[in-house]
Amino acid sequence: MTDAHTWIARAQQLLDDDARRIETLIHVQMEHVTTRKCPLYEEVLDTQLYGYSRAVDFAIRVGLLSERAGKDKVHALERTLARMYEAVARAHDEKTAHHTDGHTERPYSS
Repeated sequence: MTDAHTWIARAQQLLDDDARRIETLIHVQMEHVTTRKCPLYEEVLDTQLYGYSRAVDFAIRVGLLSERAGKDKVHALERTLARMYEAVARAHDEKTAHHTDGHTERPYSS
């Protein structure tokens, strides 16, 4: 393998590692979010995706990734995070529906 191929492979591996790290971070955060529209969660998600997209953009600009491969990596991470969000949202909705069990809870009973 030539030096160029080694650098390309290394850049791709680092980006894949970063994507997995972001997925793990977001997954852990979503497990602890009490509402689906948590501003802190959304801020972290936006920051992580932005940072990742900048790293991918840099790899494209220096010739370590093709533009298509870079866009595919960013879109793949976005899709994965969207699926994770939807799964947590469904679980949250099911938990809420199961918890109330169709009854209106009263804080005080008479």
